[in-house]
Amino acid sequence: MIPVFLLARVVLAVVFLTAGAAKLLDREGSRKALAEFGVPVLLAGPLGVLLPVVEIGVALSFIPTVLARWAALAAVTLLLLFVAGIATNLARGRRPDCHCFGQLHSAPAGGWTLVRNLALAGVAGFVAWYGWHDRGDGSADWMSWTQDLPARWMAATIFAAAAAGVLFAQTWFLLHLLRQHGRLLLRLEALEARVAQAPLTSSANSPAGLPVGVAAPGFSLAGLYGETITLESLRAAGKPVLLLFSDPGCGACEALFPDIARWQRDHAAKLTIAVIDRAGSASEKAKGQKRGVSHVLLQKEWEIAQAYQVAGTPSAVIVRPDGAVGSPLAAGSEEIRRLVAQAVGMLPLVPAHSVTANGHGGGHHHATPTGRSVGEHAPTPVLLDLGGNPVAFADAYPHGPTVVLFWHPDCGFCTRMLDDLKAWEANPPEEAPQLLVVSGGSVPANERLGLRARMVLDDRFETGRAFAATGTPSAVLVDRTGKIASPVAVGAPAVLTLLKREPNVAEGLAR
Repeated sequence: MIPVFLLARVVLAVVFLTAGAAKLLDREGSRKALAEFGVPVLLAGPLGVLLPVVEIGVALSFIPTVLARWAALAAVTLLLLFVAGIATNLARGRRPDCHCFGQLHSAPAGGWTLVRNLALAGVAGFVAWYGWHDRGDGSADWMSWTQDLPARWMAATIFAAAAAGVLFAQTWFLLHLLRQHGRLLLRLEALEARVAQAPLTSSANSPAGLPVGVAAPGFSLAGLYGETITLESLRAAGKPVLLLFSDPGCGACEALFPDIARWQRDHAAKLTIAVIDRAGSASEKAKGQKRGVSHVLLQKEWEIAQAYQVAGTPSAVIVRPDGAVGSPLAAGSEEIRRLVAQAVGMLPLVPAHSVTANGHGGGHHHATPTGRSVGEHAPTPVLLDLGGNPVAFADAYPHGPTVVLFWHPDCGFCTRMLDDLKAWEANPPEEAPQLLVVSGGSVPANERLGLRARMVLDDRFETGRAFAATGTPSAVLVDRTGKIASPVAVGAPAVLTLLKREPNVAEGLAR
């Protein structure tokens, strides 16, 4: 029994020492993980330092036999607290990143995480039980036990422990290599699918959305109050139908809703306007925010937006009374306002000039607003970060080229690019620009994203409008002198391309 007791202490000491040291080297990640598990933001910072210190202390306490049982009791307490936190979040349908071993290994909490912690709690419980029933003659001490072993058994034990350590390290490395390889294969398959789906004649200047004149995809969607609305019912009045694609987490969309309500009142005789939003946790909030706007339809995810080749919000398209697409896709608030004016005869119905860029998914394209002129001074607002500290944009620019990314945790298009953004953060190109994320939503929702970049909050999207951004995700590059160095990039591919540009991007774009 004594060898098992000693082996259990070794295992627990290694586990707790590794976990504590890894967390201590990644304090920001530990703080975010604690916040994701529901720890108040004000406590997450101090606990992000205290927890790894306690884990290291527990690990070191397993070495002296006299302290082993107390270390085991502390380990059981910590592990059961971890189990309770994981079980509570799983019961609520949430899988926060456990960050159990810092940057060495971090994955969403799940059933395996529960089993692992319960197993370690069992080992710690055994150490506590045996330590309390030790004969007290020193027989469970390291030196007394090793003295009773022949030299060859000692050598074999050391060799077996070393071999087990090497095997564990190789297995861990192989698993991570296979995981990286799998992600690479998935991205290659997605890229091949986009190339296969894109028409041979497509180019960077291809029109956004569906071609004018093709049959508009039909749909049957629920309204905010449970009613069923179809494209045919919207067309029944014999007027053009403007379909406006929105998202509950899109700040530019929310800012547009007062205009939508006014358009529905003022132009009801000439135009039917329907908003296609996304159902989910934000739909109840949407009922209050969008009061006064009729014909708000809820798609489950992005199925109708994808059918109309929409890659960002807000976007809009006209459907003619005969059921055909009647306009190019308008992307952004200003293009939508122009489209409405054209549809009701206030402006001539000619395609609005727009710059196009690849949208997210499917090889489609969407309009990219030109934004402020390259070379103009960028706005310099002061916003609060997730810890409540003021961040002055003017202080960030002199530290190097900065990509200002406009984001919202409830934006579906943002969510789709989150893994790519984390991959860029983990392995940024040489001399990559720094990233400053301007996000809406709550502090916990943004902390759950797990981004390392500096994040500031602007739930009203005022900063986005100051930079001439019209939705999320979008971004703009600012050089170290505080001047705009790129047009506004709209959509995940355009944003990621901006992040991967060469350091001399400002000079190249200015030309």
